Amino acid sequence: MASSHSSSPGGRSGGRDGMYHKERDPSPRRCRPLRSLPDVCPAEPTGERQGGLCDGPSVVAEHDRWTVFSSRVNLPAALNDPRLAKRESDFFTKTWGLDFAETEVMPSFCLPNITREHFGPYLQETAQRERIHERCKTICPSKDDVDAVSSISSNHEKSRADLEQVPKIFMKPDFALEDPPTFSAVLPWSHFSGAGGRASRDASSSKLLQEKLSHYLDVVEVSIARQISLRSEAFFHAMSSQHELQDRLQETQRAVAVLRGRTAAIDRVMCQGPLRAVRTALTRNNCVKLHNKLKLMAAVHQTQPTVQLLLSTSEFVGALELITTTKEVLQQELQGVHSFRHLGSQLCELEKLIDKMMVEDFSMYARSDLNRSLREEPQVLEKERLESLVFGLLRQRKLNFVDIYSDEMIAAAKGVVAQCVAESVLHIEDIDTEVVTKLADQMRVMTFPQWFQLLKNVFDSFLLFLQRIKATVSVISNVVLEVLASNQNLQLPEEEAGPGPPPDLPPSLSVLHGEAELAYLTHEGLFISDALSEAQQQQVALQSQGAGPRIQNRTEADAHSVSNPTPSEPELQRVVRSLQDLLHAASDVSHDRCVKVLTGRAKDGSLERLSSSEFVSLSRAVEAFAGRTEELSGRRSVSLRGALQSQANRFVHRFHDERKTKLSLLLDNERWKQAEVPAEFQELVESIAGGRISLPERKVPGPDNRKPAEFLLVNGQKYAVIGTVLLLIRIFLEYCQCVNDIPSIATDMLTRLSDLLKHFNSRSCQLVLGAGALQVVGLKTITTKNLALASRCLQLVVHYVPVIRAHFESKLQPKQFSALRHFDHITKDYNDHIAEISAKLVAIMDGLFEKVLSKYEVKAPMPSSCFRNVCKQMTKMHEAISELLPEEQTQMLFLRINAGFKMHLKRQLARLGVVNDGGPQHGLVVVDVAFYTENLQALRSLERLDLNMVEIWEQKR
Repeated sequence: MASSHSSSPGGRSGGRDGMYHKERDPSPRRCRPLRSLPDVCPAEPTGERQGGLCDGPSVVAEHDRWTVFSSRVNLPAALNDPRLAKRESDFFTKTWGLDFAETEVMPSFCLPNITREHFGPYLQETAQRERIHERCKTICPSKDDVDAVSSISSNHEKSRADLEQVPKIFMKPDFALEDPPTFSAVLPWSHFSGAGGRASRDASSSKLLQEKLSHYLDVVEVSIARQISLRSEAFFHAMSSQHELQDRLQETQRAVAVLRGRTAAIDRVMCQGPLRAVRTALTRNNCVKLHNKLKLMAAVHQTQPTVQLLLSTSEFVGALELITTTKEVLQQELQGVHSFRHLGSQLCELEKLIDKMMVEDFSMYARSDLNRSLREEPQVLEKERLESLVFGLLRQRKLNFVDIYSDEMIAAAKGVVAQCVAESVLHIEDIDTEVVTKLADQMRVMTFPQWFQLLKNVFDSFLLFLQRIKATVSVISNVVLEVLASNQNLQLPEEEAGPGPPPDLPPSLSVLHGEAELAYLTHEGLFISDALSEAQQQQVALQSQGAGPRIQNRTEADAHSVSNPTPSEPELQRVVRSLQDLLHAASDVSHDRCVKVLTGRAKDGSLERLSSSEFVSLSRAVEAFAGRTEELSGRRSVSLRGALQSQANRFVHRFHDERKTKLSLLLDNERWKQAEVPAEFQELVESIAGGRISLPERKVPGPDNRKPAEFLLVNGQKYAVIGTVLLLIRIFLEYCQCVNDIPSIATDMLTRLSDLLKHFNSRSCQLVLGAGALQVVGLKTITTKNLALASRCLQLVVHYVPVIRAHFESKLQPKQFSALRHFDHITKDYNDHIAEISAKLVAIMDGLFEKVLSKYEVKAPMPSSCFRNVCKQMTKMHEAISELLPEEQTQMLFLRINAGFKMHLKRQLARLGVVNDGGPQHGLVVVDVAFYTENLQALRSLERLDLNMVEIWEQKR
């Protein structure tokens, strides 16, 4: 609403109290006179202007002139609006909404902002008097208020009492005289339908009824008049508001007419020309779009011939890109074009055909690549063709090409073995291929050198085969990783575009972009900003396409936004893993085919009959091939190693049986005499002492002028040995050499070697201690020299058991160390055997002492014959063993023999009753004992032996 006063935007003058006051205009101003309250029926509005806007030209079409009589809202509707309690605001909110009267008016810039602080001093001055005044009002109400309240209450009581006289039937909301019961209740006509004699009485009743009804009417009219009088002030106020509203509506009408005139002038002067220019620009843009659309249709029309041309040169990726781009154009830019209604389905069929062609072409490529000569260069056949095929297959999500290559690889692996066997058979004249047709039979006919050369050729061929597969897989993996990296780059979030025009627009379109942001100018129902944006998008599309209409030259990045995207990242990762598995499978297939070659040869048991050197060469070749394939594929294949292990177990069994049989024959023919030690065995022992646990290299046979030694020198100690022990040393070195050459059989070899050593121990015990050599070899007796020689041989074997154990421990896995306990058992058995031999030697002398001393008599001549016989036997014993056993063992053995002699002598002296009393018999015994001691200590290495012969006498009680 307009304010009843206006303010000048001029400067302000400050007062003494800090308030700002508006400057007054000295010129006379026409003030609007105050209006009095209108009559009940106000006059029509005068139509005088209360200050209007400036007149201006109007070119907008005028409507019928509006007056207050054009209003469709009547006075009762304005007064009886049930939505608000305040009647004076109903008139404005009825038509223009509830917010019309509640709209906030912007504060004037010419008036100061008055706050409660400005009234603070005044409120402080009047606060005390206001509180006193309010207290007095509460205690003593005014007379006018008392009279008004009493008057209103009395009038209300009186009006209520009068209305109670009116029957309740007239107050019912459904009161209707046309209702017969109601009519009968209000006008009882029964009083008027009686006989004629009663006419005078009925006339008086009718008159009385009429007066009663008139009285009721008067009471109601008086009550209504009283209610109207109570609301007259609000009624008159509403009528005055209506009058003022009519004046304001006339002012609003005149202002709207002026605004329309100005708008029409702006439209004519400022808008029609620019709009015409914009319309012309839109028409031109539409023509450009139509021209480009026609060029695009021409390019789409050439799609099928171009695809055929690309397929003729195996450009599958380019053909698929062209088809996809064309389908995108048909769906987005040429949608609804009738002439292209069948092109989409034709392109789909063509795409399916290309899929089949790519799969067949890839299968043919894999077959030709894998079946060509292995020594032919380069390793990757037609690399560009392979990359193109893989790109196309990935783009079409044909991810089973890895399985196709795997099938071709398995078929080619079979051909590798057949080709190698055929080439080898051609150079062997002894094999008639017409008679021996099967490959396995041809391999079994070959000698071991021929077959071994064939196996090495197979190994070399499969290594070349794996190198070729690895190179091909590497090319395919690079393509897959390139596609994966491209997908990841496309998935990166793009930078947010600015609100301004695109940077590559020409200046003219940049200007149009700025004008398009103006707001909502309309022309023929379309937004100009939308039309300009569409023109800009078309221009950008034209620039991206270039001057020519060739849509097949779109970049690879555009192809990723089409409806047939490349495989997702998990799928591509799965393809990479499949390619790695393919290389692993190629290694496994190569090993499996080599196993066929190995088992085909081993069917007749020829591999079990190989010599140790031949089997070692076979094992080394297999291990070398397995190591190379593991380097190429990154996978440890076990099939070939497993087949070799199976053959190794058979070889070990045969190897052990041969050595055990040989050892048994040597022991059965051993006469248990000291053998000479050839120089080669002494060198062998020295190499073992130097840490080389293996057989020496074979020397060129020739004359050897070195004389054999009497003893075997080991770490400065002399060992008198038999020939069997020398060969036993060489045999267990052969076991160690096999373990060096074939580490996988270490556990089995350890078990077999422990069995061999146990067999030597048990068999030597049977032959020497058990006197089995008497029957086997024909020895007359087992002498002490035989026993001492056997003991010394056993000691030599015990010396080498820790060396063998350390060697095997270095070849075993930690979890296999439990097998080393066999060496502990062997050492214990050998030491027990050596102790038994020592006990046997002592027992022999004990039997002699018991036999000789039982005939001992203390009488002259001295020394007695008995002691002479004992000393003679002791000398023979010493001569027999002193050259065989070391000095310490000889001393220990004679101490034990001397102890037995003292025991038997003591027992005989006690039987004879000879005591240490200094008598003649005591003297004779002392002479014999001195003779025994002198003779025993005269022996070599027994000079410092403490015989302690005092123990032969019984202690006196």
